[in-house]
Amino acid sequence: MRNDIEFNDLVHTRIRETIQRLQEPVSDEVELLALLAAPLDALGILPPPFRTFNSHPFDTKGTFDVYKLVPQIQTAILRNVAPAWLQSLQERNRHEILYQYFSPDLFSSSSKIAIDIALCAYGTTLSTSLQPVSIELIRRLSKTYPIDKLFLGLFSASSSCVSHRKLTVWEDHVRDFFAAPTKVANFVKDGEIPVELGRREYFSNVSIAVERLVYSLPENIPTTSLSALTIIFSKMVNLGLFTRNRITESTMEPGFFAVLPRIRDRLSQLNSDKQSIYSSAWSTIWSSLPPAQLSKVIEALFANLTGLPDVLSTSSEARSLVKREARLVSLLMGYLEDEDDGKWTAISSSLLSRNFVAENARIIVCWAAISDEYVIPKRALESLLDKTLDIWSSPEHIKHSLLSQHQALTLAFLLAATAFKKGAESIQALSHSPAFIQAIGVYLTHLDPAVRRCGMLVAEIVAKQTGRTLDFGDWEREGEGREWCKAVRALITSRDVDAEDASWIIERLEIPGIDDTGSSIKEGPENVKKSLTTSKPIIEVLNSGYDSDDSLEGYASPSSSRAASPTPSEMEEVEKDPTLNVGVKKIQKPVYLADLGIMLQASAKSDDPQAVDRIEVALGCAEDLIRRKRNFGLELDENAVNLTHALVGLQNNFELENFDERRQAAVTALVACCPRKAAPTIVEQFFGSQYSTEQRFVMLTALAMGARELASLPVPPPTYDRPSIDFPSRQLPAPLHRKYLTDREHDPTAQVRQLVDNISQAAAQSGKEAAEAKVPQIIRERQLRLKKGSKVEEVQTSNNKSQLAVRDSRKQTGDTFTSVAAEYFLGPIIAKFWQHLRDEQTREERTALRSSTSSYRGAGTGLVLNPLVLSQLVNTLAILVHAARHSPAYLAIVAPDALELAVTVGSRPMANAEESKEREAVVLTASLELALVVLDGCLDLDGGRSIGLERTSLLLATGEWAGQVLKLLEDGVRVPGEGGVQELRLRRSAAGLVLKVDELASRWRQSMITI
Repeated sequence: MRNDIEFNDLVHTRIRETIQRLQEPVSDEVELLALLAAPLDALGILPPPFRTFNSHPFDTKGTFDVYKLVPQIQTAILRNVAPAWLQSLQERNRHEILYQYFSPDLFSSSSKIAIDIALCAYGTTLSTSLQPVSIELIRRLSKTYPIDKLFLGLFSASSSCVSHRKLTVWEDHVRDFFAAPTKVANFVKDGEIPVELGRREYFSNVSIAVERLVYSLPENIPTTSLSALTIIFSKMVNLGLFTRNRITESTMEPGFFAVLPRIRDRLSQLNSDKQSIYSSAWSTIWSSLPPAQLSKVIEALFANLTGLPDVLSTSSEARSLVKREARLVSLLMGYLEDEDDGKWTAISSSLLSRNFVAENARIIVCWAAISDEYVIPKRALESLLDKTLDIWSSPEHIKHSLLSQHQALTLAFLLAATAFKKGAESIQALSHSPAFIQAIGVYLTHLDPAVRRCGMLVAEIVAKQTGRTLDFGDWEREGEGREWCKAVRALITSRDVDAEDASWIIERLEIPGIDDTGSSIKEGPENVKKSLTTSKPIIEVLNSGYDSDDSLEGYASPSSSRAASPTPSEMEEVEKDPTLNVGVKKIQKPVYLADLGIMLQASAKSDDPQAVDRIEVALGCAEDLIRRKRNFGLELDENAVNLTHALVGLQNNFELENFDERRQAAVTALVACCPRKAAPTIVEQFFGSQYSTEQRFVMLTALAMGARELASLPVPPPTYDRPSIDFPSRQLPAPLHRKYLTDREHDPTAQVRQLVDNISQAAAQSGKEAAEAKVPQIIRERQLRLKKGSKVEEVQTSNNKSQLAVRDSRKQTGDTFTSVAAEYFLGPIIAKFWQHLRDEQTREERTALRSSTSSYRGAGTGLVLNPLVLSQLVNTLAILVHAARHSPAYLAIVAPDALELAVTVGSRPMANAEESKEREAVVLTASLELALVVLDGCLDLDGGRSIGLERTSLLLATGEWAGQVLKLLEDGVRVPGEGGVQELRLRRSAAGLVLKVDELASRWRQSMITI
């Protein structure tokens, strides 16, 4: 005994150590597989392909508490292991070891441990934050471990769960099991839900599994099992699976009684003993439900019974059909007894329901008559008559019920009354009942003649049953319910229960995609083969006449002594030859951001022979890894600064393909996924002196595109997705193409410049329309102008993987740009710019008296005040301001600060360098566009009130500056660097800004303080 306790403690200690290790980053895949293999081996469900990784097995002599320890391992896998390692394991087909902890494979599914693990998996998966791997786990669980299999495994004698905990475990499982489709739908939202987890498919499979479970129950159901079954059916009732609507193939909502054809099938094929056990199980389960839930079950059952073409038909086929359906109800619900039977409460509720119809009345009365044949004392019909009388004679029912309810309840009352022999004691008591006599008087005074005739008909039939004669007359004419009364008189001449027994008619309700076992139907190989053979050939040979090529004859060329050049496929095979790479370790993809940072810094080590491979692998997976870590704990926050430094400072020393594109995508992903860390770091590094112009462009593009993504605004595709020449015959040879055209195609400023051009053009257009609205002649011409038809435009598509990642990342929750724009983007950029400008101008002033070769130039190549870099910075500010216009701090802080910067940069030289003067048009255009975007946002938000009344001098200075620029351009003054598209943008932005200031000032001119 002491040795067993020691073994038990040892196993638990080892497992706790494993759990703790899994909660920490694991850098080696072999180590991870060893950690995962040991507990599975101790449980006896380790798949054979993974036994080689079990380098440190547990001692299995101890007791393994599955319900205590396995959920901890499952939680560690979902939170720590799967986000980091799942993709890497899938590439090597080793991910099944993770799924084995949740849904053991078919070889292990029959073991009791597998059932316990599956029960734990439902709770663990649904209690943690859902992720794509969680959806796959739930799908596998629902397919491999249906509810009947889990029930039989948990409540079997060999279950490892102790008896007093079984009911609690089962209740928790049922809650999680039935909540799975809703949680999956909430997680997926507008995405595609797996077929097995759709609400209709899922609950249809559940209904089939529950029916299988009831079929497998013994004759005497244990109390614990009955309580567990009650939990299942109570949950199904509460979820609306017992609906009053008939379940058909076109019904979108699921319903339990979609399995009614299966129940009919079983009852028709079982012998009397097994049929008795099967029907007894159903009636026992229904009797355990509360009356309110049982009422919903009965209403759902009656709604899905076979209907009659004519409700009041007196044919032998119709009576046999009613008797067959009533016998089915009696087998499922049990026989009706005296008034103490709990089913009477449910039946009374059904009689009061608005959905109660005449054919249900015939089946209920026949059910009661069948019960009197098998139950002693015979009280079913008498109890039904009393219950019906209570409802039929109530003043509320007589005054407020619809005609259809009156007729259905009257039919039930008459069928129950005529089921007795004439002069029976129950009928005599009924005729003398005060409630009955008073109800007849109320019916006779009803204003509706059809309702009035219901009371007259009942009075005549009851009088006839007691041996008396009563005739109100006036039954021969038509209308006012007389036809219905005639049909009822013909129907009650004989009882449905006395009809000949009908054979069981098997009626299958086909559910698309579901077979008898609840699994999805897949297309067989025969169908696939047939579809392949019947398809038309792609290329058809035309037997035409003479072809000029037929007369050509080949000639033998002299053989060359040189060996044939290897093909690309042969070269790839040579590279993959393991004998040529002995001792060379393959670089594995990083699974943690810390490992990614280490790999990106490998370029600094010149003596590392695998530095090229490390950089190649790191850049290949950087963007995807960063986006996958977005919502997983604090890992991204802890490593964002380090990754930003590594990516921004990375140089293409090894001339890797697509280096710039992959680096740009990774830095943009950092800004979009972790703006509070990455954006301030990029701003701080941008104003440093150690970066080249290209690296500064990478930083600015990342800030702009990351801000657009955070603001859920469309992001233009990168320039490398849109080559300027895309037809092969129009391209130069590859070396010349790379030499002359690649740099122009991959312009690092094009993406930002194009976006700013679109934004400023839209802002200028709005100002133009507002100005035109003030000119009567233009208004008249616009009204008379015919509207042009829409033109056919090409739909821009992008298959870029990064664009798909951006689209998926917008669905995730996190920081929005409006919440971080002022504090982490615009505020730091503007503040750092003023500080940098002050420092650079101070340095220039100190060396101004020196010679040109010795003086300091703040606008030198690669520096911030260089016209190319400065214009890109101002363009980036325009994009950020446009995306932040709905920020709370826009009107008070962002707009005035950005406008002041635009006016300063556009009206004053930033440095004394000659290059700055030659490129003045680029900076001037960017400044005008920034001011235009700022004022357009102010006008859109509050009509320009804040900027016009609180910063009046700044607004008027902006208008004066823009007006002076426009006047000089109209006078023919050439701005250095002007020409082509740049001239068009400069004139458009200057004119647009003048119109925007005029529109804004005209609104608030009377309220402005005179300057």
